[in-house]
Amino acid sequence: SYTDNADKDFLPAMLRLGACGKTDMDDYNSILFTAEMSKYLVPTPPVWDTLTDSQGNLIPRYGKNPNVSVPVGIIQSFWDAPGVAKDPLNPDDRSVGLEEWREINWSLGAEYWYAKQFAIRAGYFHEDATKGNRKFFTVGLGLRLNVFGLDFSYLIPVNQRNPLENTLRFTLLFDFEGVKKSDPGAPHAK
Repeated sequence: SYTDNADKDFLPAMLRLGACGKTDMDDYNSILFTAEMSKYLVPTPPVWDTLTDSQGNLIPRYGKNPNVSVPVGIIQSFWDAPGVAKDPLNPDDRSVGLEEWREINWSLGAEYWYAKQFAIRAGYFHEDATKGNRKFFTVGLGLRLNVFGLDFSYLIPVNQRNPLENTLRFTLLFDFEGVKKSDPGAPHAK
């Protein structure tokens, strides 16, 4: 938590699961495909009732009480959602599983490399409309020269009025492992 004890807010922790597959088409051309799912490991805010317990604290009507320790909050984050009403006429008939599924963000990507020096990338990120509604495509270019690299990416939002709209990202990198490989006098780990 990064606030006072009376009004706790959890520091965001995230679980990410992903997979990728790379195909070398020949000595110069390769393509990589990726998929990733991610979920924040923090309590979902409940729907509060007007009733209170014996100490005057509000009781959650739907969902779990988020005033828990960090380890409990991480574990509880997999089933603590207040749920989505299945029937508008019966708000007590709720689907917790559907809301938990909506808390999972997913992304897909592809990357083409030529001669391990030039890259072209594209991707898509999806977040449910009820959990933030971030949806965007990314395109990018990469360049590697010896131990230096330069990457560019541009974010194209799917929705209007996205705070990340038209974001341009630059990365300058230095490959320390490449220095050891290119220096014939450097000691090599065995």
